[in-house]
Amino acid sequence: MKTRHIFRILIVCLSMSANAQDLLEQLQKELPNTYQNELASFKSTRIGLGHSVETRQKGALQLSFYNRYWNKPTETEQSFLADEVTRRYGLDYAFTDKFTIGLGYTNFDKITDGHLKYRLFQQKKDAKKMPVSVTLVQNFSYKSLTEDPDDFYEEDATEKVGFCSQILISKKVNRLFSLQIAPTLIYRTAKSADPNDPATQFAVVFAGRHKIGKHTSIVSEYGYVTNPLKSKATFNTFMTGINWEIGDIMAQFHVTNARNYAEDVFLGKTTNNFNFKDPNFHFGLNVTYILHTRNKKIK
Repeated sequence: MKTRHIFRILIVCLSMSANAQDLLEQLQKELPNTYQNELASFKSTRIGLGHSVETRQKGALQLSFYNRYWNKPTETEQSFLADEVTRRYGLDYAFTDKFTIGLGYTNFDKITDGHLKYRLFQQKKDAKKMPVSVTLVQNFSYKSLTEDPDDFYEEDATEKVGFCSQILISKKVNRLFSLQIAPTLIYRTAKSADPNDPATQFAVVFAGRHKIGKHTSIVSEYGYVTNPLKSKATFNTFMTGINWEIGDIMAQFHVTNARNYAEDVFLGKTTNNFNFKDPNFHFGLNVTYILHTRNKKIK
C-alpha cells in the first residue's frame, strides 16, 4: 500500500517537473532578447574632471559644488594648498533616463559651461549583444573675461566660445572594476596669438573606477592630447581621487594638475605638470546632491 502511494507521488512530481520545463522553454521562446542592464559603472555622472558614461533617472535634479585649491608661494614665504581657489557651481537635469542637460559657472576664469548628454547604449548583463555602454556628450563654454589669464589668446579676441564633443565608451568588467575611454574633439572660436596653434584639437581620455568598500571607491583619469598647442608648454591632465557615497550625496577628494573645469580648457590648456612643485599640485573637493522631482508610479 505504501509502495503504491510512493509511485503515485513520483509520477505527480515528474509530471509537474515536465510541465514546468515546458513553461520555461515557452518563456524563453517568447522573450529571447530580454537582458538586464548593467548598472552603476561609475556611480556619478562625472568621474572627477570629465563626464562618465552615467546618466540620471528621469526627473532627477543634480546640484554640484566643486572646489579646487593650490598654493602660490612667494620668495619669502609659502603656504600649503590655500593661496588660490577655483569653484564651479552646477545644475544637471534629466529629462529622460537617457537625456540630460547641464549648466555651470566657474568663478576663477569666469567661464559659463553647459552640456547635452545622451546615453546611446547600455551594457547588458551576461549578454554578448551589448558588452559596453556608449554615451554621447556635447560640451560648450563661454568666457566672459576680456583677457585670457593664461595669455593664450589675443586680448582683443571677440569670440570666446569653445566646443568639446565626446563619445564615452565604458565597460563594467566586474562588480568592482570599470573602465572608460573617450575619443574627444575640441574646437575654439577664439584666434590664437600664435598662428601655429591648432584651432581644433584631438584628445583621448582614459578613466577607471575600483570599488574598495561598501560606500567608497577609487577613481582616476588621464587625458592625452594628440596635437598640443605650439605657443606654450602644456601638459596632459591627470586626476586620482576617492569617492564617498551616502544615499543621494557623494563627496570626492582628489588631486590633479588641472585647475579649470570646462573640457575645452583643461584638456588642451593645462600648463601645470602633475608633481609637487609649486603650483602644480591641486587638491579638489567635489560634492553632488540629487533631488528627485518626480516619483515613479509602482506598477
